Amino acid sequence: MKHKLLLLAAACVATFTTTVYGATEEKVIRDTLKKYDMHVEAIKPSPIVGLNVVETTTGIVYMTDDGKYLLQGPIYDMSGKKPVNISNQPLMKKVEALKNEMIIFKAPQEKYVITVFTDISCGYCKKLHESVGELNAKGVTVRYLAYPRQGADSDVGKKMASIWCNGLPQKALTQAFRGEEVAMIDGCKIDLSKHMDVGNLFKITGTPAIVFADGEMLSGFPKPDVLIQLLEQK
Repeated sequence: MKHKLLLLAAACVATFTTTVYGATEEKVIRDTLKKYDMHVEAIKPSPIVGLNVVETTTGIVYMTDDGKYLLQGPIYDMSGKKPVNISNQPLMKKVEALKNEMIIFKAPQEKYVITVFTDISCGYCKKLHESVGELNAKGVTVRYLAYPRQGADSDVGKKMASIWCNGLPQKALTQAFRGEEVAMIDGCKIDLSKHMDVGNLFKITGTPAIVFADGEMLSGFPKPDVLIQLLEQK
């Protein structure tokens, strides 16, 4: 009986030490980044021992347990047949939080889902949208978030807000890409800056920006067959 109590006490001490150590790490990291005016939203262990995933309001960074070293950039999982960029996986919860604001073209027999940050004034965005029917037929659901490159308060941004507020947003978006006049909606309350804020966390430099389910991002317009091949490889 005495032996069992000693083991239990040892286990409790070990658990307490681990908890305190984790809390200490988090405080060190938060205090370090606070000095540089970096606002921390969450801290989690990364797949690399001694390195932490730090979600900030400006994107993902990585920091050592002691708060001494900071890394920024992609981290690749090399355990599979091909390298997989896992850096943006923590951001997918922010993408999913906007699901109710997405304009979705759902595949009848869905195999894959992509999220596209788009701009109606972007030529390659138009080319990608022209391929949505083909992508849907091949099992790819396309979900749109708005990323007006001139800003949410620009003329393009206001037109895109009216598209998102339209009672038939799929039709309105398609018409806009065809060059038809956008019906402006008075009192539209949607805030597309939220879409842009999430896009900025992915470090978008141009549109269309295609985000896969694992958080990996592809910039530009790939032909449908190329996109399907990439999705199959995943």
